[in-house]
Amino acid sequence: MSTEAVTWAMDHAPMPRTEKGKPDTTARHVLQVLAEHASPTGTNACPSVLRMQYRSGYDRTTVQRALRRLEKAGLIVKDGTVDGRTRYKLALELRRPATDWSDLEREEDEFRAAAAERKRRSRSKGVTHAESVTVTDSEGVTVTDAESVTADVTDGTPSRHALKVRPSRTERRPNHQQPSDNQLLKDSSPAAASNEQQAAAAPVQTKSGSEKTDHHLKAFGAFWSNYPKKRDREAAKKAWIAAIERGVEPKHMVDAAQAYARERFGEDPKYTKFPAKWLDNGCYDDEPDPQPGPQLRAVSGGYQPYRNPTDQSVYDEDF
Repeated sequence: MSTEAVTWAMDHAPMPRTEKGKPDTTARHVLQVLAEHASPTGTNACPSVLRMQYRSGYDRTTVQRALRRLEKAGLIVKDGTVDGRTRYKLALELRRPATDWSDLEREEDEFRAAAAERKRRSRSKGVTHAESVTVTDSEGVTVTDAESVTADVTDGTPSRHALKVRPSRTERRPNHQQPSDNQLLKDSSPAAASNEQQAAAAPVQTKSGSEKTDHHLKAFGAFWSNYPKKRDREAAKKAWIAAIERGVEPKHMVDAAQAYARERFGEDPKYTKFPAKWLDNGCYDDEPDPQPGPQLRAVSGGYQPYRNPTDQSVYDEDF
């Protein structure tokens, strides 16, 4: 390998160009392969096409076309054959113009300037520029992704970037929701003021809906412990709350559940109603079944009335 020829191919040889004037990097790579097999004077470069394919990674057709373009540019010249391979001579006297380096530097500067401009525009999209900024009644201001921000919350000193202040609820309201002049006059009338005073004097509810529900569920525990059949607790809980919302007193339902438990004591449990059905059907208002009375015993001779042995009249009738 000739160091002089390789250095010339990599640094000093003119850059081959395509028909459109673009750098022909394919031909330059093939030229470097030729330089690796040339003498220090650039002669006797005769690698086979197969060797150039192996070194460059290009296919046969690409290598042959690149050789023709190098010949056309005057960078190589055919100098006979060796064992059936074409021998080339490199034009080491040709030098790359110095303007190539200055052109690359100018392109690099233009690229950096364009990149900086794109970055500046991207940042400016998130910042609203204004001549001055005045912030009042603000507890804190946070600004992110900004190069420099100067804001005075008292005297409105001009700043470089304007801070975005969230509009009030009235300002965010669409125009069609803005109150009209007639509505403002109506709201400021004596009748409206009287209504406001009455609303202010109205009693305030001291117990929220959730507190009432908790209170009702505490009473439900007493109902559940006394009811004779404990099935479907969640369904029974919903039916319990629904009954209370209908105006039924919790104590009334608990007492009725105790009475129903006494009534069903010793009876077949499969005929005992589920608690949810019992509540939904309003069975807490049912009258309890009457207790069975004394059984009459049949005797021979027909029905005999009861006689008090101390009653003398009874004996008088018999005798």
